[in-house]
Amino acid sequence: MSESNPLAQTAPRTRQQVADLHFMDARYKLLDLAAFLDRLERASGPEDHRVLGLRKALPLLLEGGPDCVARILHLWSDPTVEPAPKADTKAATGVWPGLK
Repeated sequence: MSESNPLAQTAPRTRQQVADLHFMDARYKLLDLAAFLDRLERASGPEDHRVLGLRKALPLLLEGGPDCVARILHLWSDPTVEPAPKADTKAATGVWPGLK
C-alpha cells in the first residue's frame, strides 16, 4: 500500500500567504548578509573566491524568476568535466574556486 503525498492535494498559496509565512525569516537573512558584507568591507586582504561568488549571485537573485536558485547554484558549480587528480582542500567551499 503506497501512501499519497498529503501536500499534493493542497491548493497553492497566494503571494500574501507566502509573505506572511516567510517574510521575517527572509528579512533576517538579508540583514545578516548585509552585516557580513559590512564586516568584509572593514577587513583587510584580498577578496575571497567565496565572497566573489556571493557578489556575482546578487544580480541573479534580483532578476528573480522560477529558476533563480538553479542559476545561482550553476554559477557556483565547478564546470570542469575531468576529475581533479587530487583534492586540494579538505572540504567543499560552496563556490568553485576558479570562478572569475
